[in-house]
Amino acid sequence: MLDIIKKRHCQRAFLDQAVPKKLLENILLSAGNAASSKNSQPWQVAVLQGHSKDSLIQDMCEQFDSDRLGKPDYQYMTDPMPEIFKTRARECGYGLYQLKQISRDDHDARRQHFRENYTFFGAPVGLIFHLHSDAERGNFLDMGLFMQNIMLGLVSEGLGSCPQFSITMASDLIRQHLNLGSDRMIVCGMAVGYPTSSDINMYIPERLPLSEYVQWFD
Repeated sequence: MLDIIKKRHCQRAFLDQAVPKKLLENILLSAGNAASSKNSQPWQVAVLQGHSKDSLIQDMCEQFDSDRLGKPDYQYMTDPMPEIFKTRARECGYGLYQLKQISRDDHDARRQHFRENYTFFGAPVGLIFHLHSDAERGNFLDMGLFMQNIMLGLVSEGLGSCPQFSITMASDLIRQHLNLGSDRMIVCGMAVGYPTSSDINMYIPERLPLSEYVQWFD
């Protein structure tokens, strides 16, 4: 199991190969064993494939291209962002740009790089996670546990994924496509599929040593 945890990292290039529905069902069912407060199991997930995925992608890209994306349903990061988080974010971003040979001043290429989020990076499956609109922090904790189970389950079956907060800027559009009411909060998306051997999938940001985030008390 530890090997599976270590193998999980974001994949951003996928084979044009369908993922069997039964396999997805087994992973999602297993992921439902995630812990949640008083067994509340607040998570909901929409699985998009084929026309439903392509239709959403088309509309999200149209909004992106015309600068008509909206705002996320919730604030993800502390504002202002702590400097140490900024440093790590920059290092991760620069690493991807360098791998794709995108220069600092190539704004068009950087924009196209970000646009890939709204295509689910070409993955055959797109997942949309949502909670009730007045969800509290604990509900997000439960959702995170559920999502991590899914990502580890995918790795165990030879699949890859990339969780995507970025698509929440199209939350109203997503609700429209999924026939969801205003009582549902779009938490994030996730690209899912069989990863390619592309260099972009070999990129793994540096992870912190234990000394940076663990304190021992005897």
